[in-house]
Amino acid sequence: MTAGAERPLLFLDVDGPLIPIGGVPPTGSDGRAVSAEATNAWDETSNPLLSRLNPMHGDRLGTLGCELVWATTWMADANEEVAPRIGLPELPVVDWPEGDEEPSTRRLHWKTRALVAWAAGRSFVWIDDEISEADRAWVAANHPGRALLHRVDPRVGLSDPDFVAIERWLATWCYQRGQAT
Repeated sequence: MTAGAERPLLFLDVDGPLIPIGGVPPTGSDGRAVSAEATNAWDETSNPLLSRLNPMHGDRLGTLGCELVWATTWMADANEEVAPRIGLPELPVVDWPEGDEEPSTRRLHWKTRALVAWAAGRSFVWIDDEISEADRAWVAANHPGRALLHRVDPRVGLSDPDFVAIERWLATWCYQRGQAT
């Protein structure tokens, strides 16, 4: 299978998208708050912010049909601390380059170049709360595959409208390849 025919990658950040910064309690697909039992099942943790994870996100992310990849400063800790709490298997982790960006690209997010390199021409979705127009422009100019850079409101975290936008993009991606969604 060629790189262009593979399913898209989905680069997933943790802080902001999965752990809302605003502390809004997670909600289920019905809009009701997820039970305290579900979110506090892991209450003996080293990071109290983990209680903000929505345990339903793993199933929803898994149904997108993408190859999920951690794109977070949590690095391998995402597999140990986050994945089991939301029902995801161990995922590949992007290794970030060391050092500062070149001065001419300061507006470009420090993850952008590494994600495009990791994708190696494959289509991808990047879910993060720090994506800017500079990142979108750079990816459009430097990545031969299709890409959706989806910015999530960090006060709310990943929500139904975010999933709908990603699902629409993926449906278009599948349609263009003559695949069923």
